[in-house]
Amino acid sequence: KMKNTYFVVQSNPKNDTYDYAFFEIKCKNDSKMAIKYKIRLRDLKVEYLKEYISPIFNFLKPKKKITNISELKNFIQRKSAWVSQETLYGYLKTRMGAKYILMFEDEIFLGSINKAKWNIFAVALQDLTFYCLSYLKNNSNFDETLSAKNIHEEILDEEIKNEMPNNIIESSKKQFNERLEKIDWQKYYLNLPFNESALALYEWSPIAEELKSLDRKIVLNSMILKWDNIKKEFINLINF
Repeated sequence: KMKNTYFVVQSNPKNDTYDYAFFEIKCKNDSKMAIKYKIRLRDLKVEYLKEYISPIFNFLKPKKKITNISELKNFIQRKSAWVSQETLYGYLKTRMGAKYILMFEDEIFLGSINKAKWNIFAVALQDLTFYCLSYLKNNSNFDETLSAKNIHEEILDEEIKNEMPNNIIESSKKQFNERLEKIDWQKYYLNLPFNESALALYEWSPIAEELKSLDRKIVLNSMILKWDNIKKEFINLINF
């Protein structure tokens, strides 16, 4: 239940901008979220607004309990996509500032973002699949570790309709199987379970290497912090 929410749009005729803010969102657990952006009117397009505002509405959606394998797969798929996009787009926005929106007119840059998005998602999906199954095996009466490969491949096959490139799908299946052969299910969820996806964010972000190298610690931490929230959410939602 939401205690109160505010959405403010303020125009500034002097410099032809809209200052818009979504802030002071208070939930029953007293968590809050605040967002503020500034863009020029000529750049104010529907697709850009969706890009900025969609995380807000995702934040407001009620959380559904995870009670079966189908809901577990759905959780893994959605959260892997969310973390991948939030961290990638967040880093690009921070690094590029106001130029971020304008770069969506650049087809070459859009291609680089799309390639980065899918490659980061592929590793995030592996990490979260391993984490969830490892956690469940050791903390609940639910062990589907023998189904790990099927779960992962079914999710990837569903991403075909979202135009995930086939070469990335096949590469991810191969990488997942290699990791699966070495995994320690008893310890995985305890020992840096999301390290690989954090490294993937750093590797694939389309930012010049000389600049990206300065941000390494910040980039890695941004991914780990997002995953920390997902871990807490997962633990609260599981109900097998």
